[in-house]
Amino acid sequence: MGTVMFYHQTRTTAADTLAVNLPRALRQGWRAMIRSPDPATLDRLDAELWLKGGEESFLPHGREGGPQDADQPVLLGAGAPVNGAKVLALIDGAGAEDAEIAVMERVWVLFDGNDDIRLQAARAQWKAVTAAGHAAQYWSEEGGRWEKKAESPAR
Repeated sequence: MGTVMFYHQTRTTAADTLAVNLPRALRQGWRAMIRSPDPATLDRLDAELWLKGGEESFLPHGREGGPQDADQPVLLGAGAPVNGAKVLALIDGAGAEDAEIAVMERVWVLFDGNDDIRLQAARAQWKAVTAAGHAAQYWSEEGGRWEKKAESPAR
């Protein structure tokens, strides 16, 4: 069982955070699923991830629903991680079942700290994740760089 990492974004976008975290996950040999219930968000991420890494950091990814879904290192969609993902990124209030969390190395919950609805939803997710016994970390970028502000060990 891995760790659920909450990213309280106040300065960067989901694409910015993913552009930093995804290469690290891929270097570990982990595939990733980026889940959002909003097709417009997925369209925007699809376009932004092609450009975020520049020439030195290509982020291979694809949109859910294609014939190569199972082969994608990073899959963007609203469904199950059919690509064998070990990392699940949750955006726009997307959720995950306990069984999914249990088989992941990392679950990233990315939320806009300037949006009160997303902030409240992330707090509810934190309570549910920790009550279920999953290890969790809360990261904030309020000081201009990511700092771990809280941690709850697995039970």
